[in-house]
Amino acid sequence: MPVVTADVVRDLAPTGKLRTTINLGNVVLAQQDAAGALGGVSVDLARELARRLDVDIALVPFDTAAKAVAALTSGTCDVGFLAVDPVRAEELDFTAPYVIIEGTYLVPAASPLQDVADVDREGVRIAAGKGTAYDLHLSRSLRCATLVHAPSSAAAIELLLTAQTEAAAGVRQTLAAAAARRPGLRVMAGSFLSIQQAMTLPKGRAAGLAFLRRFVEEMKASGFVGDALARSGQAEATVAPAAGQGA
Repeated sequence: MPVVTADVVRDLAPTGKLRTTINLGNVVLAQQDAAGALGGVSVDLARELARRLDVDIALVPFDTAAKAVAALTSGTCDVGFLAVDPVRAEELDFTAPYVIIEGTYLVPAASPLQDVADVDREGVRIAAGKGTAYDLHLSRSLRCATLVHAPSSAAAIELLLTAQTEAAAGVRQTLAAAAARRPGLRVMAGSFLSIQQAMTLPKGRAAGLAFLRRFVEEMKASGFVGDALARSGQAEATVAPAAGQGA
């Protein structure tokens, strides 16, 4: 078990309370019920971390990853649950991933686009929630298709539904849920990105980062992460391997 020291508590809960971002834009990681209660693997991890630190917790929900990033970089929150990305890593430090998620495309069922490799072509417009891991990735990797930045992942799907784009990029589980609600949509079988979901905190907090890295490894190895995914109905998500073993 990682050792809790005064430096660790100072880095992770400088106000005396663990303030964590919860990204409701990614259904694999977090959910909110009709009464407003939060659940999911990131919520369970945050609560366990607060228990280990022996501090109160403040779960701060956001509807987009971009807002969660802003909360961390501005000092509103101290610990987050985000996908690893080199742009984010300029201001944030990450643990090894605890969950691996696929980034793929949602298209009309009758679309001629059959494979993820077909999507990057002239005349194809792809909607993605601005600032998401897959939006950042596609901003760097697309060569021919046009990327349309939507305010959120839900808004990106709406652009597809209103025929303003030919595809919507997103997390497989979120896109599958949209396809289940709306006949005439299809989620592609392949993926364009393996999204590594990790814990993160602002740079310059070495003791806190070292503790978080050991904490994540323990949570994976003990089965905590897998159990939390199963409890929240996300058992199909992949628990990341131990650090150093590849993804």
